[in-house]
Amino acid sequence: MGIDQRTQSDHHIWWHNAAVYQVYPRSFFDGNGDALGDLVGVQNKLPYLAALGVDAIWLSPFYPSPQHDSGYDVADPRGVDPMYGTLQDAQSLINAAHDHGLRIMVDLVPNHVSQDHPWFQAALAAGPGSPERARFHFLDTHSDEPPNNWVSLFGGPAWTRTTNPDGTPGQWYLHVFDSSQPDVNWTNPDVAEDWIRTLRFWLDMGVDGFRVDVAHGLVKDMNYSDLPDPVGLTEALRFDLDDGSPEMAAKRLLIENSGFFDRDELQDIYATWRAVLDEYAGDRMAVSEAWVPPHRASRYVSPTSLHQIFGFDFLVVAWDAEIMQGTILKAMSAVADVNAPPTWALSNHDSPRVVTRLGGGEVGQARARALAVVAHALPGAMYVFQGEELGLADADLPDSARQDPVFSRTKGAQKGRDGARVPLPWSGAAPPYGFTESTTNTWLPQPDDWAQVTVEAELSDPRSILNLYRTTLHERRAVTGPVTFVDSGSENVMIFSRDSGFHVAVNTGSTPWDIGAMFPNCSVMVSSDMQVGGKEESLPPNCAVWFIA
Repeated sequence: MGIDQRTQSDHHIWWHNAAVYQVYPRSFFDGNGDALGDLVGVQNKLPYLAALGVDAIWLSPFYPSPQHDSGYDVADPRGVDPMYGTLQDAQSLINAAHDHGLRIMVDLVPNHVSQDHPWFQAALAAGPGSPERARFHFLDTHSDEPPNNWVSLFGGPAWTRTTNPDGTPGQWYLHVFDSSQPDVNWTNPDVAEDWIRTLRFWLDMGVDGFRVDVAHGLVKDMNYSDLPDPVGLTEALRFDLDDGSPEMAAKRLLIENSGFFDRDELQDIYATWRAVLDEYAGDRMAVSEAWVPPHRASRYVSPTSLHQIFGFDFLVVAWDAEIMQGTILKAMSAVADVNAPPTWALSNHDSPRVVTRLGGGEVGQARARALAVVAHALPGAMYVFQGEELGLADADLPDSARQDPVFSRTKGAQKGRDGARVPLPWSGAAPPYGFTESTTNTWLPQPDDWAQVTVEAELSDPRSILNLYRTTLHERRAVTGPVTFVDSGSENVMIFSRDSGFHVAVNTGSTPWDIGAMFPNCSVMVSSDMQVGGKEESLPPNCAVWFIA
């Protein structure tokens, strides 16, 4: 069933409970035979995505870019990089997705641009004090030291010095990420006006929503004051979860007082964006990528701001029933005050794959399956990163193959994110596993032991994680009602219920739990180990079930 963009739908707002599949285009599927994923490749696989049971697709950046940060260094936010296709390919994909009943979301990167962006090239040519440089953060110093002690999240200082035409040292420019990604100055009206043009461009093309990259980072302290603990800030931004400890409270305080994150002035920007989105029929939306404390999250989701904020706690949640329960409660309460739906994600392009994070091997596989069964039963929106449904682990790449600037800027101290970005395996017994018909090597090498985790292999295995995802993503649409936690009597078993006797239980311990003793007449609907059916006597370790009781 297609999606009509011309009229407001009468059904519930789609993004409240949508399952959204993140496509990393370069690594999804090669549709033109050049060994790189592209928009034609995404369109070719729309039947697969529709059958998976997702409601929408989020496309990571496919815009013109020199690819210093895998496309998040955008040279033109209203174009398509030739490596991915053309604007016509983008329009064709949007239309075809709607024909398959799927919504389309695209990435926006408003914090920074590529060093190849015409604005930045003009700024370099124009020199100090020019209107062109006023679109960025250019500062002078009277020494060889940067203007302040701000640090890049990719390692090293957040400032890079330019060179004047005569070869002398020039001004410094700010880049919270890589030096190839200069931050734009959101106090400059040119920046705000250009981003409204970008919003309207893609809305007019028919996209249904946006993912806003670094949504908490656009506004900076324009006094450029030193940070009290810049190294501590970079560590704080890798927080595990809000566990209530003094150490975590200190980390949160550092984030809140940083010079470039989560400043109050942000909401004026998003109020303007929201007004534009509300002009368009079809429940157009935007989700914020904003790593902020729970008590600040609701500021990004309100009738005068954006629609969703990513819930990141499941990206890092410990394999512990009590912590998991607390995490769910905090995630839901963080947006409850503004009546917004929570969001859930187990992995994405910036994080370790869930199988790896939860232990790797058979244990990691079992836990990843169980965590998905839990997450897919929760209210709100579910975000699924490509390959998660195949149970892929991070690929063990040689250092010579790594391309993430995190790896190079930290001189290898951090391996970076490439392990989660390897091209997907679709079929066959050896690389490239049906990803491309080209004989050229893929941009990141695929492991030699992926034959059993291809789409082809898993579709033929009724107990595969792919078939588990196909079951839970379809069935989650019928799960309704509030979450009510049930005391299991075990610190290792979390149970919650929703409407019509629907229950979820997960065992994070090392011994089986007697589910039949507490629910003697329970009927299991789904088990993460796919041993489904009838009466269940015990819940094994590293396993989760849906059941009626």
